[in-house]
Amino acid sequence: MRFLHTSDWHLGRSLHRADLREAQAAFLDHLVEMVTSERVDAVLVAGDVYDRAIPPVDSVAHYEDALVRLRAAGARVILISGNHDSARRLGVNSALVDAAGVHLRTRPGRLAEPVILPDEHGPVAVYGVPYLEPAVGLPRDDRAAAGQAGSPGPADALDSDPGCPVPRQRSHASVLGEATARIRLDAAARGMTRTVVMAHAWVAAGGTDEERRDAAQRQQSGSERDISVGGIGYVPAALFDGFSYVALGHLHGQQTLTEQIRYSGSPLPYSFSEKHHRKGSWLVEVGIDGKTRVERVHAPVYRRLAELTGRIDDLLRSAEHADHEDDFLAVTLTDTARPDAAMERLRRRFPHVLTLDFKPEGVTPDQRSYRERVKGRDDLTVAAEFVRHVRNTEATQPERVLLETAFAAARDTANDAREGDR
Repeated sequence: MRFLHTSDWHLGRSLHRADLREAQAAFLDHLVEMVTSERVDAVLVAGDVYDRAIPPVDSVAHYEDALVRLRAAGARVILISGNHDSARRLGVNSALVDAAGVHLRTRPGRLAEPVILPDEHGPVAVYGVPYLEPAVGLPRDDRAAAGQAGSPGPADALDSDPGCPVPRQRSHASVLGEATARIRLDAAARGMTRTVVMAHAWVAAGGTDEERRDAAQRQQSGSERDISVGGIGYVPAALFDGFSYVALGHLHGQQTLTEQIRYSGSPLPYSFSEKHHRKGSWLVEVGIDGKTRVERVHAPVYRRLAELTGRIDDLLRSAEHADHEDDFLAVTLTDTARPDAAMERLRRRFPHVLTLDFKPEGVTPDQRSYRERVKGRDDLTVAAEFVRHVRNTEATQPERVLLETAFAAARDTANDAREGDR
């Protein structure tokens, strides 16, 4: 049985206002090609299909077109909702599209109802765990309430009252512990030896709390939405022990926690913190005995991300930057004084500059508070100080005259308004 594990498409997302629709469409084309060339049985999409709860119309069209083409290429499609998705909207008509080979698992109450995929060696059960909000918990499960789950660990910390749907310990570990307990119970009842679990969560490897905390700090990039509850958002990878394969979504870097537990990561970089990521998917083969063989599949690179730092003249003239002329760029200028029309000049050579920062060389940031900086100063002095702060040069005499004229006009307008009130 062959799966293609992907996640975090974030359809509708931009990068510092740069339109990524063409790049996202190219990735979806790539998925269809992989399904055909690798004879993939099912595509697993582990959440965050969209970037926001109400996606743009064209993003919905891209999504619908991708599903049609993936099915036409011969693959079933199994999707779960992520923390960016609206579970209700993404899962609409799920009972109807199941029959078409597209399986939407967005309801927590259905996480222990697998998609059964048969091959010549028997069935593979694929369980979908959508993003679970700890404050909401899981709906009641009569089998678990009757004590049939028998799974020790974080699930034991749940409320023992079967009529209470919300865990007393409102944490990601408790709610995911209960979810995996229910899945193990169902798999055992069905006699399933080949089980695949999809989950949208922050999962960290490590045998101790300290190891998991260190691993979690290394895992993140700058583009994931924080899901922490009480300061902790990650759960131990051990919650997912024993399954044939665990297809994770949420973190944007492609990662291997264990041979069976992996993040596919996002197909595109969605922040400059991901500039060194090599994006892609996992091609997973589940064998007769439940053992897996996994191969990395690289995603197409639409446009690289890079960061450049230096004086504007050096950036515009140096041949060493020629390789970055077609990249998405974050530029930091170090000129002593802020250059005029800096963005316009940079974009003549680098048309895809997205962000521009100014950190002049040799300047020590003023550590005083705003109140301390303005205390005892008149309006003109404060405004002139702001000009110096922004461009690292003093306001010229004509600029000071212009500022004083503006302040005088503002005072006259305020006085006229007060006279009118009388």
